[in-house]
Amino acid sequence: MKVIVDNKIPYLKEAIETLADEVVYLPGKSITRDVVQDADALLIRTRTRCDRSLLEGSRVRFIGTATIGFDHIDTDYCQKAGIAWSNCPGCNAGAVEQYLHSVLLLLQQEKGITLSKACLGVIGVGHVGSRVAAMAERLGMRVLRNDPPKACQGEPGFTDLPVLAHECDVLTIHTPLVKEGDYPTFHLADTTFFDALRRRPYLINTARGEVVDTAALLGALDQGKVAGTVLDVWENEPNISRELLDKVYIGTPHIAGYSADGKANATRMVLDAFCRHFGLRTDFRIELPQVSPSFLSEDAVPRQLQSYDPRRDCDRLRACPDQFEQLRGDYPLRREC
Repeated sequence: MKVIVDNKIPYLKEAIETLADEVVYLPGKSITRDVVQDADALLIRTRTRCDRSLLEGSRVRFIGTATIGFDHIDTDYCQKAGIAWSNCPGCNAGAVEQYLHSVLLLLQQEKGITLSKACLGVIGVGHVGSRVAAMAERLGMRVLRNDPPKACQGEPGFTDLPVLAHECDVLTIHTPLVKEGDYPTFHLADTTFFDALRRRPYLINTARGEVVDTAALLGALDQGKVAGTVLDVWENEPNISRELLDKVYIGTPHIAGYSADGKANATRMVLDAFCRHFGLRTDFRIELPQVSPSFLSEDAVPRQLQSYDPRRDCDRLRACPDQFEQLRGDYPLRREC
């Protein structure tokens, strides 16, 4: 069996080499049509577009993406071609919760938002959004949840988007990128969305860059319709808007879910799916590096921010915005609390 692997998927090498006869490691964008022709499986991330132009005529029968999102996989084509695929829902939920927790503390510390008196709107309440909502409630925030697909299935506890627009001090987006169907999210945050806001909220996006219309967000910032924004994901990555980067409160290079724990979860899940598909035993081990955190006094900096402070990632991106991909690929070790 031959497997092509994105060389930025961590904690994978020892395990996959016990499962496959031949393993080829490549950067995601170097996984091309010629490369995959004689491969049985692809283990990828978001930078490899899996569609007819890549896969037609190959012997690929399984694609595993070590990511939550799967909009880089043409699932319709895969179904017609008999190619199974798998993603990793919820793999990095803890890491994104860690990111949001730190961002909320910074909004209180630097922007004067009293969390115990503030309202958070969570748009998209799946694996990640539900954890973020629960964390915010532990911080004393009032939380409104918005998830039209779940609400239409009869699940209780959801609020319409216009209510969030009127009542929330902070809005955080955790939806997949959906371009068609009953519940599209492409450019969900557009000019109409920003025009409806009443409390000049902070907007946070750690979902997909295309959920927010860049031009509309720039206009909303210029017109004061939002107080500020925190972006981890951007339209046209890695060629992000420098104008927008200059205006955000915090901007990071698509690393909110990049804790070592979240990466290990994704690797474990993609290998489990690979083994299920090919009828292999799942007796591999995923070992994470150990760290021994040394915390300062709680009076100096909250322990959460000592564990992870997104301003450091923002400083790196602002210093070298043209190295967006390298900052992701060479991301330093980060463990969840």
